Amino acid sequence: MLTARRRVMAVAAAVVSTTLLLASCGGDSGSESSDGKTLKLWHYEAPNSAMGVAWTEAIKEFEKTHPGVEVKFEEKGFEQIQKTAPMVLNSNDAPDLMEYNKGNATAGHLSRQGLLTDLSAEAANRGWDKKLSAGVRTTSQYDAKGVMGSGKWYGIPNYAEYTMVFYNKDLFKKYGLAEPKTFDELTAAMDRFVDEGITPLANAGAEYIAHQYLYQLALSKADRAWVDSYELYKGEPDFHDAAWTYGAETFADWVKKGYISEKSTGTKAEDAGVSFIQGKSPILFSGSWWYGRFVAESKVDWGTFLWPESNMTLGSGGNLWVVPKGAKNKDLAYDFIDITMSKKIQNLLGNNGGVPVAADPAAITDPRSKGLIANFNTLAERDGLAFYPDWPVAGFYDVLVSETQKLMTGSAKPDAYLDAVESAYEKGVQAP
Repeated sequence: MLTARRRVMAVAAAVVSTTLLLASCGGDSGSESSDGKTLKLWHYEAPNSAMGVAWTEAIKEFEKTHPGVEVKFEEKGFEQIQKTAPMVLNSNDAPDLMEYNKGNATAGHLSRQGLLTDLSAEAANRGWDKKLSAGVRTTSQYDAKGVMGSGKWYGIPNYAEYTMVFYNKDLFKKYGLAEPKTFDELTAAMDRFVDEGITPLANAGAEYIAHQYLYQLALSKADRAWVDSYELYKGEPDFHDAAWTYGAETFADWVKKGYISEKSTGTKAEDAGVSFIQGKSPILFSGSWWYGRFVAESKVDWGTFLWPESNMTLGSGGNLWVVPKGAKNKDLAYDFIDITMSKKIQNLLGNNGGVPVAADPAAITDPRSKGLIANFNTLAERDGLAFYPDWPVAGFYDVLVSETQKLMTGSAKPDAYLDAVESAYEKGVQAP
């Protein structure tokens, strides 16, 4: 996301009511070359997203509380950081603090390569380990093999996220359609749009959105054990089981039916989001990272609902603040993380369409934001956060993009798709 804020097992329903105790500065000192006067910060959130709004304010707060220190912020693209992080973090150009995607294939991979700072002492000293629920902490900790869920702390999330169905109320009303409450009602609505010459689903085959549709279809037939087997290596996943087969076959069928445009193989997540903002697409299945932007930019009346008849959906704690091993001003980086966890910033995030992890519930007054957080709590209560499909192994994201494109064009059938995904997964798991 210029693409996703992609984005854990169950997050406690009370995640938004976690009490914040701002800790004082301390802990691991920065490298010997620290100048103490500059914080070099990278993140890839859109300025009008909930996180972008909150972190812009955090920069102001940081500079106010650190006289003489300048924040040198550089906005990066999600794909740019994902593809170049190992190289950049091995150079003298590493930032002091960086937003990075969570999971085995990303933060876990970098931690295993020794490119990230161990934040365990800071997490304990500053109380981060107490502020984050067990579910959110899952993607903060990685073992020696880079597998999430245990081991040392290598990242700190300060928001949570999940996927939902965004729908254009104006278009639904125009064609006499109510908000779908069941899966059959969702597909019936899509059939109606196809009959009217409208492609129902905004899609991005060149990035994450396409394979997240497929993963959600599989999740509708899956349970927690299935997710843990695939994501946490707690078992042997079967890529030709009922869930994966249903996901691949249904996705391919949706392309044939015209629910998803075959021409969207080359489109990016930004294109899909803008299509929904402009009222061209009736439906977009994607994440809470879009929420604040849709509030700010969309001129149409829109709403959301959880994927019908599925206990599981994509979601987790948010992307991580990571401190590169070679960062020159680590103490400043830790202080900035503290500020993003403060009630002031957390409340701001919550009222701008984010899902905060340390806000004061009484301070969240925006009606849309209350609904967003309520749906998140519904998922948390039923242990419904199922991570993301590209997380298990390094390089898997590119495999899923390219193989899902083949499924969209018809150059690969569902069985061949699942064979290719299985092969890449097994190679990744076996990699040293």
